[in-house]
Amino acid sequence: MNFYQRLRDVREDADKSQAEIAKVLKIQQTQYSRYERGVQTMGIDKYIALSEYYNISLDYLCGLIDRPRKLRE
Repeated sequence: MNFYQRLRDVREDADKSQAEIAKVLKIQQTQYSRYERGVQTMGIDKYIALSEYYNISLDYLCGLIDRPRKLRE
């Protein structure tokens, strides 16, 4: 799985819109859409923010592992 596909899957699993996630990241929805489509790469600061928001590990969010791990219980 590509890292950008995981962004979409995680967002949809959380029943969030692109606009809601863009607000968390303090960016425009169109910018976040580019991340999900793989048109533009997202900085590590944004990945960390999403990892904390969703409470999942960075390696899962980036598509390096297939089973999600929580950051904290």
